[in-house]
Amino acid sequence: MSTAVSTTAASATAASNSTTTTTAPAPAPASAATTASAAAPTAVTARNTETPLNFSGRHVRATLVRNAHHYLVRGTAVVVNTGVTPVRIGQSPRKSIAPLSSTILRDTRIEQADTLVVLHTDFDAPVAGIVGEPGWRLLGDLLPDTLPTAEGPAFPRDTPLWKSPQDGGATVHLDPAHLLGESELPGPTQEFEIKLNLWYAPAGTDCFIHNQHDFIEVHTQVHGLGRMQKFTAHDHGTLYEDLRMSPGYTTPDPFCATGPDGSFQYPWHQYYADTDCVWLAVEYHALTH
Repeated sequence: MSTAVSTTAASATAASNSTTTTTAPAPAPASAATTASAAAPTAVTARNTETPLNFSGRHVRATLVRNAHHYLVRGTAVVVNTGVTPVRIGQSPRKSIAPLSSTILRDTRIEQADTLVVLHTDFDAPVAGIVGEPGWRLLGDLLPDTLPTAEGPAFPRDTPLWKSPQDGGATVHLDPAHLLGESELPGPTQEFEIKLNLWYAPAGTDCFIHNQHDFIEVHTQVHGLGRMQKFTAHDHGTLYEDLRMSPGYTTPDPFCATGPDGSFQYPWHQYYADTDCVWLAVEYHALTH
């Protein structure tokens, strides 16, 4: 297969998943007063709305799908459920993609989903050229000249860790404590913005042990083989969990816990690339407190 992702599938998918709308049926004839009242605009809900993400390119074609109903995944793709309810796959027996999880699907329909990320790529083609696509930057070049003081050593700026542009546009309401398994029943929810970007690192790259994030995150493997690792300290010798990731795999639970002030507390962790790797970061940023 060519390194470039074919656009033929994209056109066919768009045709099969054309956006539809639903409106309330017209009311039966009535008095002038009730007819005038019924003439008020009704809500229109667009289905299967597809938006190319700003890091979509020839190595990975990335699409955000909103309000999916009987949505056809054309060809082979990594499908990420970025919502907080299970997403049913339209095959028998009925099985689901769990919240904040993913799988690889081929020519299959999704029954219903609030938001999905669909990623088409050639799993067998070289992927290092992705860093030459528009907007990709070496992480060390994106960091400010003066970094805030934090526990542990500073990030080595020559680390070959590359970041795509970041995109958003979708929100979700969730209870962080329930999502993170700290409470059995959901409580009051907050609104979170979903932010997405790809990362690339060549084989053998340690992507830096760290423990600071002001959001909830999970990672999805898109290309190559890698690992998410946890440590008891900022020291590779303190590794205590090693999650090996192949394409279509998302870390099953966010690594963090809620803090007493509403922050998110992470263990020391890093990504490690066994081969040349591309993975997706899915971040949930609180909009209300």
